[in-house]
Amino acid sequence: MGHRITTQNRGRGGPTYRAPSHRYKAALRHAGHGDTTVTGEVIGIEHDPARNAPIGLVRISDGSKLYMLITEGVGVGDAVAWGPGATVKNGNTLPLSAIPAGAYICNIEARPNDGGKFVRASGVQAIIVDKGEDRVGIQMPSGKTKWFNARCRATVGIVAGGGRGEKPFVKAGNKFHKMRNTASNWPRVRGVAMNVIDHPFGGGGHQHPGRPKTVARGTPPGRAVGHMAARRTGKGRK
Repeated sequence: MGHRITTQNRGRGGPTYRAPSHRYKAALRHAGHGDTTVTGEVIGIEHDPARNAPIGLVRISDGSKLYMLITEGVGVGDAVAWGPGATVKNGNTLPLSAIPAGAYICNIEARPNDGGKFVRASGVQAIIVDKGEDRVGIQMPSGKTKWFNARCRATVGIVAGGGRGEKPFVKAGNKFHKMRNTASNWPRVRGVAMNVIDHPFGGGGHQHPGRPKTVARGTPPGRAVGHMAARRTGKGRK
C-alpha cells in the first residue's frame, strides 16, 4: 500500500514540517523607529538555534535588552546605534538614504520599520550601487539589483559567521542536528528509488523518472514533483 509523498504530507501539516520556533531565542528586529535614534552596548554574543550566524545581546540606553544580528568585527563592549542620528560604521543601523554608495550592508528592511527581512544569513552582504531621490538600488547576494524605499533601514557590515559551508559535516549525526532545526524532513529518499505506488517517479527496471519532470503550477499534490512551473526546459545555450 502506498503512502503520501512528501509534497502531500507537507501540505497536510504536522510537527515534522513545522519549524521548532519554541527553541528560537528571539525575533531579530531593528530597535526603535525610523525617526528615533537608539544607542546600546553589546554585552554578549550567543548562538541562536534559529540560524547559523551568531547573535548579540545588547543593553539599550534605557536599560532594556534585545538581540541583534552581529556583523563581522563587532564584539562585546562595542557601542551600536539605530536611527538617522547614528554614524556610518560597522554594526550601526541607518536609513538607506544615509548610507553612502559602495557600502556593505545587511539585515535590510523590505518596508520602512518592519524590522529587517533581507540579507540575514551568515557571511552574506549586499552593496549599495545606486541612489535616487526616494529609492536606493542594492545589489543583493544573488547579484540581482533590487530597489528599496530610501527610508528602509539596514545594518552596515557583513553578517558574521562566514565560511560556515566550508567545513564538512564528517558524520551523519552532525547533519541530523542541523536539519533538526529546520522545517524539513531529513533524510529525503529519491523518488526514483521508491516503488511505483509510492512516487510518480518510482518503479521500473532501472532508476529513471519515466515521465516528464516538468509539471504545471496547478498540478495536484500527488503529482507535484520535479521542476514546478519551469519557465523553460532543455539544455541552456549561451
